[in-house]
Amino acid sequence: MTAIQSTMKKILLPVGSLLFAIMASTCFHAAAAEPGSVAPDFTLPGMNNAIHLSDYKGKIVYLDFWASWCGPCKQSFPWMNTLQTRYANQGLKIIAVNLDVNSADGRRFLDAVPAMFDIAFDPKGTLGRSYAVKGMPSSLLIDRDGKVISQHIGFNPEARAQLEHAIQIAMEKK
Repeated sequence: MTAIQSTMKKILLPVGSLLFAIMASTCFHAAAAEPGSVAPDFTLPGMNNAIHLSDYKGKIVYLDFWASWCGPCKQSFPWMNTLQTRYANQGLKIIAVNLDVNSADGRRFLDAVPAMFDIAFDPKGTLGRSYAVKGMPSSLLIDRDGKVISQHIGFNPEARAQLEHAIQIAMEKK
């Protein structure tokens, strides 16, 4: 990578994320999947096969929105791998939706930070708008009946325990 390309990347990535955050918070707020509402169904291309949210009915779904340029996303993926391994037998399914315009950027991210859960690609941002994503990463916890339990924006070590506790409570409900 040339010095000019490196400089442009440093400038454009933060600008792009700021524009995405502004668009999400102003244009699409009304479409948000609020706690208690049914999560909007979707079909997106995945790593190998299409991902249909409706196929996960009866499971607890942790739906995560991420992008390759997101630093906290790099921290959240190992944690989500641990959750998927720990709670898969109790019905947890993690779906991580990549919002990069170029899906190849998301695939390069996954080469460096592998995922042991389902990955979907939304390069047009349609699902991100439908769920009113306001920042990266953003996540929703969806119950076995397809209703949104909670939403969370960002990722940090302090949030891990709270998010895992919410998952445990959701799994206890039949």
